[in-house]
Amino acid sequence: MQLSSGSWTIVALMVISSLVLFFWPIPHRSGESFWTFTLDHDLIYEPVIGKWNAGEPDAGQHVTAYVIDKQPLLQRLQSGFLSGTPLPNMAEVEISMAPTFFSGPLSAVGWTDLTGVIHREGLDQRIDPASFSPWTNRGHIFGLPHDVHPVLLAYRSDIVEAAGIDVSTIQTWTDFVRVMKPLMHGPDGPRYLLNVWETNQQDMEILMLQAGGGFFDADLKPVLNSDINAQVLARIATWIAGPGCICTNAPDFDASGNNMFQSGQVLCYLMPDWMSGVWMKDLPGLSGKLKLMPLPAWAPGGLRTSVMGGTMLGISKSANFAQSWAFAKYLYLNHDVARELYRRTGIITPVRDFWSDPIYDQPNPYFSGQPSGRLYIQMADKVPARTSSPFKPDAVVAVTDALIRLKRYAQDTGTYDETLLTLQAHRELARAQTEIERRMAANAFLTAANP
Repeated sequence: MQLSSGSWTIVALMVISSLVLFFWPIPHRSGESFWTFTLDHDLIYEPVIGKWNAGEPDAGQHVTAYVIDKQPLLQRLQSGFLSGTPLPNMAEVEISMAPTFFSGPLSAVGWTDLTGVIHREGLDQRIDPASFSPWTNRGHIFGLPHDVHPVLLAYRSDIVEAAGIDVSTIQTWTDFVRVMKPLMHGPDGPRYLLNVWETNQQDMEILMLQAGGGFFDADLKPVLNSDINAQVLARIATWIAGPGCICTNAPDFDASGNNMFQSGQVLCYLMPDWMSGVWMKDLPGLSGKLKLMPLPAWAPGGLRTSVMGGTMLGISKSANFAQSWAFAKYLYLNHDVARELYRRTGIITPVRDFWSDPIYDQPNPYFSGQPSGRLYIQMADKVPARTSSPFKPDAVVAVTDALIRLKRYAQDTGTYDETLLTLQAHRELARAQTEIERRMAANAFLTAANP
């Protein structure tokens, strides 16, 4: 068979590349490897890791950090846990990745079980307890928490205060709508009070958790069709459709959404601490035009915060645990790291020892001189716990679909009475719960007989 010139070129390249790989092997770095998914964290950790390495004469205990985007990081971790391909000693995992690691028996979880050492060393007392919940599965803790992520309400104080509104009179969501609704008639057109929308899964979860609802109970059993969840979905439906509509779709990380906030078309935002840092970078034009306040409660005396997002540091089972655990504590219980994390990103530490640091009391010009760090810390020990069920992503989608159907029902029938919508929400959530129960029944590993 006669090969073309192009084919010969390909063969030559294959031979050359094989020779290069043989005679020029990729150098192997000694010591501990640490993966993270964000450059912001890496920049904060770099001097701390340098100090750690400088104090370790044994190169085998030096740490090298790598920044890997979330999706490839997740895929490489999954591959390593399942097939034994090379793994880092330690890795930071974002909350959206976590459920994938808990879908099998506990013995198959690739992270080291930290439950015993955390209790022995009293870290469950030093670190905010709710921060452990996303990384705790079937009673076992598999990660050291990086954050708390309480949620406050950010509002356009320039517009609100110019109208003579005193936000201290707002205690509940009912108060919020009554007090703020006059602002919806703006000088340049209609305004909206919130950016909540039926496709915004994060905001739906924030509101459900704040009300005391959720997706799974402490035993990882689905509780989608609860009275609280139905009431929350019914209320949201009245906010996003019909004559009482107060919300619009202002997407996060989107030019159109950002413009709605900057122009004053949307007045309020459900803001976790990490998003405050994002806004300070991405929306500098709002500096001095915003303030923070506790979330309005669902009922008088109810919870005034919620939670969204999260990161953990996990240690691979293949790692030298003593070395990795020593570094993990050095990094995550480091006061300098906590201060820099807040300064760069607005994120408050979950380590209670550090909450008294004056850095959190410094006036923040972006939020009109409020001490934004202290406002978040005041809510830190109130954040609700979250589930680590591997079926949570499916449950979130199922509840989102239920809300979409509920809104369509309200529009098609002209039904905007909250009591009647709650009844319909139960029907939609029952359908969602049945679907999740069906999927869970197919997983033999998540039963009492197969822990």
